[in-house]
Amino acid sequence: MKRIVFITAPGSEFGFSLAGVIHYTCKPEELEERLREEMDRVDVGILVIEEQLAMVIPENRLRVVEEGWHGILLVLPSPEGAGGEEGYTERLVRRAIGYHVRLSV
Repeated sequence: MKRIVFITAPGSEFGFSLAGVIHYTCKPEELEERLREEMDRVDVGILVIEEQLAMVIPENRLRVVEEGWHGILLVLPSPEGAGGEEGYTERLVRRAIGYHVRLSV
């Protein structure tokens, strides 16, 4: 069975691990190394990265990493948003349909 691994910023150490999934915290400068380590493991099928961490890696580079891996790479939207910046979800929608759409929930 493939594993699901969550990677979030420090401060949420107990969030996902309380639910019984594998959960690591890392600083933004450590993210790429942690991604490589987890992607090299054959038993990891889904990697979920917190949006604030994912924004450290340029979008085109994240896409290359995602395409070269056998599993699924997901970006978990931050509950507080990206502080006025365009978030991962908005960039993904803009890339898919070709223009910016303002989403409100």
